[in-house]
Amino acid sequence: MEIKVYKDKQEVAREFSEYLASRIKSNKNYTVALSGGSTPKIVFDYLAVHFKDLNWSNVHFYWGDERCVPPTHEESNYKMTVDHLLSKISIPEENIHRVLGENEPKAEASRYDDLLVKNLKEADGIPQFDLVILGMGGDGHTASIFPHEIELWDSSRNCEVAIHPDSGQRRVSLTGRVINNAKEVAFLVTGADKKEKVTSILAQDAASKDYPASLVQPKSGNLIWFLDEAAKGE
Repeated sequence: MEIKVYKDKQEVAREFSEYLASRIKSNKNYTVALSGGSTPKIVFDYLAVHFKDLNWSNVHFYWGDERCVPPTHEESNYKMTVDHLLSKISIPEENIHRVLGENEPKAEASRYDDLLVKNLKEADGIPQFDLVILGMGGDGHTASIFPHEIELWDSSRNCEVAIHPDSGQRRVSLTGRVINNAKEVAFLVTGADKKEKVTSILAQDAASKDYPASLVQPKSGNLIWFLDEAAKGE
């Protein structure tokens, strides 16, 4: 595990963008599971400006989780990615593999599961991403695995339907078996409201076992935390 701490979320976005761009430049058919949230939005903005001319045909984008809403809905992770990155770069349409949030949730989780099996290379009989990008909520959730449904992390399926604890919104999410099978996993976590959970998870203290983000332990050992000073408490 590697921990990188930067001054603020803009610096996190810049450094992570450099990291991601270097991977895309040196790998063909590079497979990435994207995250939603405020920090990825800044990452996408940075990439769209500073890496517009990157050979985006080298990368295939998937999503780590998606809200069960249409692709034009303001809460759609896909729409956010389109608005801040995909509409501003040249990437083949066939390289974009969105979760169909408008579909019936269980059927879509099953379809996306099958898509991963079909499209991705396998390791230990499980689909393997080159990179999974994750955020973390103030409650310690990651992807759309929330503390009240932490058992979904250990599902035998690659994708599950999760339920937001407050809104009841359904979401399609990758499970732990796929996330921990990735070649690399990167957390992007910023903001003082994340400090308590970050401290607990990095220390692996007794409380951390209740937080899904603490279960991110890729078999490859390649886990990088991109934090700002507020989230790290520095």
